[in-house]
Amino acid sequence: MKTIKGGEYLIQQVQKEDIFITEELNEEQRMMKEAVVEFMDREVWPQRERFENKDYAFTEELMRKIGEMGLLGVSIPDQYGGIGMGFVSTMLVTDYISSASGSLATAFGAHTGIGTMPIFLYGTEEQKQKYLPHLTSGEKFGAYCLTEPGAGSDANSGKTTAKLSEDGKNYLINGQKMWISNAGFAEVFIVFARIEDDKNITAFILDYDKNNPNGVTMGAEEDKLGIKSSSTRQVFFNDTVIPVENMLSERNKGFKIALNSLNVGRIKLAAACLDASRRIINLSVNYANERIQFKSPISSFGAIQAKLADMSTLTFASDAGSYRAAKDIQNYIDSLLAEGKSHQEAELAAFSEYAIEAAILKVYASETSQFVSDEGLQIFGGMGFSKEAPMESAWRDARITRIYEGTNEINRLLTVGMLLKKAMKGSIDLIGPAMEVGNSLVEIPSFDIPDYSELLSEEKEMIAKLKKAFLMISGKAVQSFGMELDQHQQLVLSASEIMIEIYMAESAVLKAEKLADLFSEKEVEGQIAMAKLCLNQAVNKTNEKGKEAIIYFAKGDEEKMMLMGLKRFTKYVNNPNPIELRKIIASKIIAENKYCY
Repeated sequence: MKTIKGGEYLIQQVQKEDIFITEELNEEQRMMKEAVVEFMDREVWPQRERFENKDYAFTEELMRKIGEMGLLGVSIPDQYGGIGMGFVSTMLVTDYISSASGSLATAFGAHTGIGTMPIFLYGTEEQKQKYLPHLTSGEKFGAYCLTEPGAGSDANSGKTTAKLSEDGKNYLINGQKMWISNAGFAEVFIVFARIEDDKNITAFILDYDKNNPNGVTMGAEEDKLGIKSSSTRQVFFNDTVIPVENMLSERNKGFKIALNSLNVGRIKLAAACLDASRRIINLSVNYANERIQFKSPISSFGAIQAKLADMSTLTFASDAGSYRAAKDIQNYIDSLLAEGKSHQEAELAAFSEYAIEAAILKVYASETSQFVSDEGLQIFGGMGFSKEAPMESAWRDARITRIYEGTNEINRLLTVGMLLKKAMKGSIDLIGPAMEVGNSLVEIPSFDIPDYSELLSEEKEMIAKLKKAFLMISGKAVQSFGMELDQHQQLVLSASEIMIEIYMAESAVLKAEKLADLFSEKEVEGQIAMAKLCLNQAVNKTNEKGKEAIIYFAKGDEEKMMLMGLKRFTKYVNNPNPIELRKIIASKIIAENKYCY
């Protein structure tokens, strides 16, 4: 397995040996997965309706049980109370523990991610020893106080202040935070505030005791569209005292902490959408097989089969991409540990290295979750709109995933922005490959018919061509607008869409190819069909968004040449048959009465 660094998938020829799939989980990881699924089926799934009644105590109770199982510190080293199993295992637990309710998923994600990781990644040894054992055991829960009424996506513009006391021993915090997950039962708060006229905010650790509030007051629980039993409150600070030794990292470093914490949160959010989508597909096909209309189960109708196939394809791709990136991060961490780096240094470097992939996965998996829940509701028809059916709450819970950990619009812009920064720093060579693609546009294309007899060989060639399309478009965009490219957001969004589709389609194709090696083509016929359908959708999206971009920044002969290049890069030799592919995918799901991929 060769190392594909962050963003390099766009210029590298990635092979199936270079990616990890869940079928390669070790025995310990499989046992952990089974334990989580058993817990969800026994303790959570049968009581889903409690989450719709704002039963915050139930969410807290479940979180304590999860802590007792050791699942709040999967990747935290054992010297801090965790079990030190690595990032793939962290993703695996997040995947399955988030499956039944967005309320529990949010509480778990906020605690184990932005509530715990800043201390692990940036805390002193004393801070880690003091706080992490309590956070990993579930004795105490964490919350992350960053967002303010005037500072959402622009996190560094927060107005909360931190003033050093006259004796120099404490900081006095004054300000207001909002949308704070877990605020109702958290006892360890990561608080961001500005010291004097500093350029950047600074992070602090606050011990909160409701019996001795220390100037902290809470707003009422927010009445939200979804995640009804996720505690979400405003938090107000009035001369709240925080000892100077509770500053996290250094003065002025809070914005950096916030950004890097989000990198972890984004990829874990992708994992949190996976089994939720699988379970919605299960409910959908169960209903479709049982619901009789016109003397036939509605699962026999092509319109329903198309929905089940598309829902499954997006879920399959989300799974493939999420675990591919998780293993890349884990491998990078392991390599740095082998070089003598600390866990802290290794994880910070790895999450930063794969920040592009984290943003991609956050966008794709969250939109998959929304699509799957929406189509599931549609399959249920009128019953789906009723609170008696599970689809109504699933649809509402899914909606928040496109907003938190940075809105999907912000994340789309970040994918291109971070890629260009890496190119400017010289950590990835985009200019050379982009120039090669540009020069190839004036060359006479080959009219030889390739040999595509090997499984998925044309699909892999198509992925290579989509990468050329991206390099052609992004290269010209940078040439046209230079450092002002970020002022052309709609163009950047088009380029981002192509980036995302390439990564996800490549992940699906390589996973299907690897599965065919592990089993047989016949056994994984549905996975192969999903990979082909996913790629076909990526080709169509590249064609659409690429044309938008070219017409925006190119004129005359250059426009014609680039459009011809785009057509060449998005043209199959053997056109796929999406309708037949959907039939293959749906037939197995319907026959097994569950998502079986």
